[in-house]
Amino acid sequence: NVRVMSAIRINQVCEDYIRRRAVRHLEKGRVIVFAAGTGNPFFTTDTAAALRAIEIGADVLLKATKVNGIYSDDPLKNPAAKRYARLTFDRVLAEKLEVMDATAIVMCRDNRLPLQVFNLNNAGDLVRIVRGEDVGTVVTND
Repeated sequence: NVRVMSAIRINQVCEDYIRRRAVRHLEKGRVIVFAAGTGNPFFTTDTAAALRAIEIGADVLLKATKVNGIYSDDPLKNPAAKRYARLTFDRVLAEKLEVMDATAIVMCRDNRLPLQVFNLNNAGDLVRIVRGEDVGTVVTND
């Protein structure tokens, strides 16, 4: 059972995002797809993802992207780039590692919400993450 919730009112397509209602859907075992970012200008979808994860009390924020983790440099341009298995939020910020915008990283750090970055195109990676396997890069406070 899935619910789509939007920050922008489009009632013909999905429900309005209301935190209390989102939490209730989760309590009933439903999956929620958040749409339309925060509904505000100047906020990226990364920031919206961090905000919604914090609001619903998520255990982790999963970021699916085009590479299989966070690298020292863009691996699509630099084949010598090193993939990190684990990082701290402070290191991501200090080294300006391009994974998410700084606002989203700071929100995750300040709310102690772990972040896991993985490749959307690798079949089975999401299932492996749910099983607790080592996939992509995990970013934490420690």
